[in-house]
Amino acid sequence: MAHAYRFGIEEEFFLADARTRGTPRAGLRAFHAAVRGRLDDAEREQLQCQVEVASPPTADLAEARAHLADLRASLAEIGGERGILTFAAGTHPTARWRDQRPTDKARYHGIMADLRMLGRRNLVCGLHVHVEVPDPAARIGLINRLLPYLPVLLALSTGSPFWQGQQTGLAGYRMRAYAELPRTGVPELFADADDYARYVDVMTRSGAIADASYLWWHVRASVKYPTLELRIADSCARLDDALCIAALFRCLVRRVVRDRRLNAGLTAASRGFVLENLWRAECDGVRATLIDEARVRAVPVAAAVEALLADIAEDADALGCGAACAHASRIVAEGTSADRQMAVFAAARRSGARERAALSAVVDHLAAETAAGSKSGPGGHPNIAPAA
Repeated sequence: MAHAYRFGIEEEFFLADARTRGTPRAGLRAFHAAVRGRLDDAEREQLQCQVEVASPPTADLAEARAHLADLRASLAEIGGERGILTFAAGTHPTARWRDQRPTDKARYHGIMADLRMLGRRNLVCGLHVHVEVPDPAARIGLINRLLPYLPVLLALSTGSPFWQGQQTGLAGYRMRAYAELPRTGVPELFADADDYARYVDVMTRSGAIADASYLWWHVRASVKYPTLELRIADSCARLDDALCIAALFRCLVRRVVRDRRLNAGLTAASRGFVLENLWRAECDGVRATLIDEARVRAVPVAAAVEALLADIAEDADALGCGAACAHASRIVAEGTSADRQMAVFAAARRSGARERAALSAVVDHLAAETAAGSKSGPGGHPNIAPAA
């Protein structure tokens, strides 16, 4: 098990007008031009009100932290110079999809033409984690065996309780919005790599997709890199939370590689339990209960997290991810970004703020917490109590 399991993290951020907290117009072109000119590891996303940053492949979590912290700080500085806030969340609390403009890029023009109205409605931001595997040809089998862990990773990252200026009642609405798109969600249980290759071959030769990068599943085999890519998580305001999700996924990949029997032989029923658990995580985040197929009962996310941490302890130790993984227990105890967003919104409403002003307070909170990740080490972020 000498493989390094190098990883890379992609963070998608929203942009907001610092005055209205809605979709920015003035300064947007200058913002993106400055980002292109000053940051090598940042680029535009599908919609103009988004930007993405990425850390280079590494086996060092501290190195990834430093790189992403610098990128967050730079985005906040560039935005501040142009009256634009940058923040991480699964959905934008105030922006409306009808107001969005697509990014002028050939790939995105093609996607928008294919998705039509759904492309403009794709107003979501995620956290994507790539992890290299020892044998890239084995990735399809690994994907199948990683599926039962997806609901826990989603629960820990939930940060999208608002949509189109409204409370959704869900901790993670992003997955509901994203589900409008084709070829998303939980991947099929492919029999083997050949079965997957036949699927991609038929899809591309028939003109359904240009290549496998147009398969936007919760976890997939990367086309460009020898990695597995996690796509289930909401974009995390706290950098510590993002690093925790990345560390957990990295350890889980190593865990299923070293034990071929783990989650082997999943059935259609098993996939159905994953779907149900994802729904539960979307609804209640770390306050959810998840179906335990083996024990035929529902268990709290807190218990599922502790069991997961115990199961990957050897992997976390081998990869130097122990502290980052242990942060999952803190997320459970303090709540996710969704809890904090709802707490800010509720406090503003109690103080007499109108709904729009309360949503603006949430945007301000997210921008401050996202920027704080560029300054603080582990435990250095603000402590905001979860909503009751």
